[in-house]
Amino acid sequence: LSLPLLSLLQVRGSSSQAREGLKRHFSELQTAVTRLLTERLSVLLSEVDVIEQDSVRPLDDCQKLIEHGVNTADELLREGEVAIRCGLGEKEDLLGCFTKKALQIHLDSLPEVPVLVDVPCVSAQLDDSLLYAVRDRVSRHGSVSSHPPVQIEELQERPGSVLVRWCKVDDEFAVQDYRLQYRRSVSGQYEDTYIGPEQEFLVLHLDPHTDHLFRVCARGEGRTEWSPWSVPQTGYTTLAPHEWCPGSEGYILSSRRNIAMRSDSSPSKAGILYSNAPTYFCGQTLTFKISATGQVDKRDSIGVCVGCEGEAESLQRDQAVCISTNGAVFVNGKEMTNQLPSITLGSAVTFDMEVVNLLPISNNNNLSDGGNFKLRVTIGSGNREVVFDWLLDQGVDCLFFGCSLAHPGWKVLVF
Repeated sequence: LSLPLLSLLQVRGSSSQAREGLKRHFSELQTAVTRLLTERLSVLLSEVDVIEQDSVRPLDDCQKLIEHGVNTADELLREGEVAIRCGLGEKEDLLGCFTKKALQIHLDSLPEVPVLVDVPCVSAQLDDSLLYAVRDRVSRHGSVSSHPPVQIEELQERPGSVLVRWCKVDDEFAVQDYRLQYRRSVSGQYEDTYIGPEQEFLVLHLDPHTDHLFRVCARGEGRTEWSPWSVPQTGYTTLAPHEWCPGSEGYILSSRRNIAMRSDSSPSKAGILYSNAPTYFCGQTLTFKISATGQVDKRDSIGVCVGCEGEAESLQRDQAVCISTNGAVFVNGKEMTNQLPSITLGSAVTFDMEVVNLLPISNNNNLSDGGNFKLRVTIGSGNREVVFDWLLDQGVDCLFFGCSLAHPGWKVLVF
């Protein structure tokens, strides 16, 4: 597809997604607000019902007592009228009965009726400021932008991983954190892989020759919401992941074989744990991450070598460069004057190599007179690094990595 057509598809596709997202969000918001208002109305109406019932009950009882007294007096009045109009023979008996009933009825005793100021007068208090506050928040809720404030800048393939770099493209956007997500391009959901202030991250555990989509967004200082996502970028790696060699005595490997733990199964002698294959190439960065530590020994070593020598006990040998757990650096078995910080829990040791030049072989073809292949090596640990030239007898396309740890407890992740 031509670039103009791709651009047109991106504009129309992103506009369609934005419309659908806005409609869905505001529909859900409207439903939620309606539900909240309905629930609040139900609570207030219930409070009115409770007040009415509690207030009316004693007033109803009082009304019934008054009506009963009035009915009794009315009935007694009719009996008196009958007694007056009757003959002399019955009058005395009827008047006696009337007098007896009249003495039993307390017509002057009625329940006390509360005055109006003491009777509840139910009313509802509604704050009109809520509508203004809601209108103000709604008027500022959501935004539409044509360009996100951050975009992916570079995707670099690494063994079993991809290094993602991004940059801020909106100078006025003050970033507090970045958020990186990825997924397989053919299926699956995006998942978070990094949240923090850095502008690059190495996404591990990726299958070689498989496309993955990466996207990034940012959160402004003092804000809780995230910015729009960057344009998704497709990346992949053709390089097999770094793996430790299985079956090595004294070491236990993780399921992905990228983590090695020095066990106590062979405390006296474990030798060197090599990589499963020579997967390190010049121009890459090889990283060893220490996630657990054991006792330090001067024979310990972590580094890179030309080949696998089964009888060697340490990488402090010829055709290898390494760092010991005490920070000493060795080149072809010789300790350098410069030293790095001791390796501790959380330390990350990096190896970077580049070909400097191919030196000519001496006239008598004696390789012992000097190597004919020079690599410039940079070993970093902590905030320091050591740079030196490593001379080899012959050119190499790829290198092994390895470690030798004398005591159990160490755990090393390689990537």
